Formats: sequence, C-alpha cells, structure tokens
Amino acid sequence: MSIPADGIGMHLYTMREVLAEDYPGTLKRLAGIGYRTVGVSGRFDHTAEEIRSFADDAGLSIVLEHVGYPRMTDNWAGALADVQTLGAQWIVVPSIPSEMHSVEGFKTAAAAFTEAGKAARDAGLKLLFHNHGRDFDAVDGQVLYDILLDVDPELLGFELDLYWVVDGGHDPAKYFQEHPGRFPALHVKDMAADGSWEDVGAGKLDFAGMFAYATEGGVEQWLVEHDKPADAWQSAERSYRGLTEIRY
Repeated sequence: MSIPADGIGMHLYTMREVLAEDYPGTLKRLAGIGYRTVGVSGRFDHTAEEIRSFADDAGLSIVLEHVGYPRMTDNWAGALADVQTLGAQWIVVPSIPSEMHSVEGFKTAAAAFTEAGKAARDAGLKLLFHNHGRDFDAVDGQVLYDILLDVDPELLGFELDLYWVVDGGHDPAKYFQEHPGRFPALHVKDMAADGSWEDVGAGKLDFAGMFAYATEGGVEQWLVEHDKPADAWQSAERSYRGLTEIRY
C-alpha cells in the first residue's frame, strides 16, 4: 500500500526562506513537484485571503494553519475565521510554552484546548496539537503528552510529528494503535544517523512500520517537513520522492 496522492503535502515551515521571497511562485513550484496539499506556517505579510488565492492558483489545497498558543485567549475567533478563509479544516497549536512543561502546566493546557476546541467545532473546524520531543518527558511518572490525550477526542486531535515522537523516546505506531482516530495529520520528517533532521527516506526512521497503522490512527494527511534544509528545493523534491516510494 502506498500513500494516496491527495494525502501528500508540504508543511510550509520547510520553505520559509523561499516563501519570504516569492509566496505564490513557491506554491506553484511545489505543485509542479507533485504536492497536493500544504500546511501554512507563517503569513510573510500576506493576508489569509491572499494566501488562499495563491494556493487556488497553484491548484493546492490548504489543510491547516499553525496558530500560536496565546491566540487561544487573544482573538481566537479571528484565528478561526482566518482558517476558514484559507479553506482549511484544522487549526493547529504548534507548541505549549516552555514554562508550562509540567504536569500542572499540561493540565492547564488541556483545559484551554477543551474550550478552544469547542469554539473550533462550532466554527466547523477541528483543533489539533503539534508535538515536540520535550512533550514526551515523564514527570512524576506521567508522560506529559498523554495528559492531552485525555481531552475529549471530539475537541482535540493531533498533528503527530514523527521525528519528535521518536526523539522523545516513543513509537508513533503504538500511539496509532492505542489512540485510534486521533491523528488526522502527520509531520513526516526523517532522522539522520547522528539524530539531526534528514529528508524523507534518506534517514533511519521506519516509516513503513509506522504507516502500517496509519489508517487505525486516522491519518488523512502526510505533510513533509524539514526544520533546516540546506537547500529547500532539493529537500522538497527528495522528500516527495521518498514519501511516494514508501510501501506499507
């Protein structure tokens, strides 16, 4: 089994340097490589309306946008309206503030996600949380990330960053199995032998083993990401090929 073509996307954080120079041209070139969808991360002085028009012109669908944690209490309605304008279905909080990395902090975040998730649901959207490695720290015998899994699944889903799950010492496939349907979107980012970031298919992560349980996990979108590519275009092309070649 291979990843469906319309499920292969690019998380635009990867392309931030070229986006700053030419946003519409970047989207058209990504579509030319074969990407069908994108996740927005940074506007680069463009409005939501403009970015939507750039994507439409390129023949790409925007599936999500990353919105900072503070926005949940600072014009969340406006953030939701922008995601609607983009034509996306998910609004994603990319991280929890470092000062909240404790059991009590994550419980506070869980409560905030519950309320923000209700507003997202009312707007016809779904709130997702994107993880980093530290989110899997065990504090007083409790894995912090798992606190968020206790939030009502109707109100909070997850954009699982596969690299950071492994970096945090856990197995994405196990999360797919133990929490079915919670992970509609992925960040597919490979890990080099030295633990740094790598293009998809050029590193050591067992994506085929993970994706064997992707349906169980509810995965709909596989979004390529590289945090710091030496050449964004070379990385985008290499990762696209790598992702299309995975069989599971």
